Amino acid sequence: MKILIIGLAIVMLLVAALPLVFYFQTKLANPGVVRELTDDPDGDRAAKVMLLSLPSGREIPVNYLREQGRVYAGADGLWWKELEGEAAMVSALVRGERLEGRARAVRDDPAYTKDVFARLRPTALPGFGTLVEILLDPNDPGGPRRSSARSQ
Repeated sequence: MKILIIGLAIVMLLVAALPLVFYFQTKLANPGVVRELTDDPDGDRAAKVMLLSLPSGREIPVNYLREQGRVYAGADGLWWKELEGEAAMVSALVRGERLEGRARAVRDDPAYTKDVFARLRPTALPGFGTLVEILLDPNDPGGPRRSSARSQ
């Protein structure tokens, strides 16, 4: 019984701490990252983090992979829900360059997600996160490419 009470107390503490973590990420940490991405587009952080503007107008820094006219991101939070279903227009600041394209959360192709995540986030635990695909070319249908050649 004592172990159950301790376990319940730990769970309650973690749940209570979530708003603090969210506040830190959105109000304290992210503004510094955003400033660094805009002020130093050739810096180490800008080489792996982009500033993504979602359809709601919210801007978030997120790791990215740019290749073959596409930009990919891995979402661990719930922000990807803005990109469910039909692709939505987004913009991204990548190394000082403003890119615009159609973005969608890839929820229907685990093999494609696994393939992209192997390059985007090779050290992350497999099976976690949602792949976000941004198509820069309006004629690009999205999804896996037939060719395995990579660029950019």
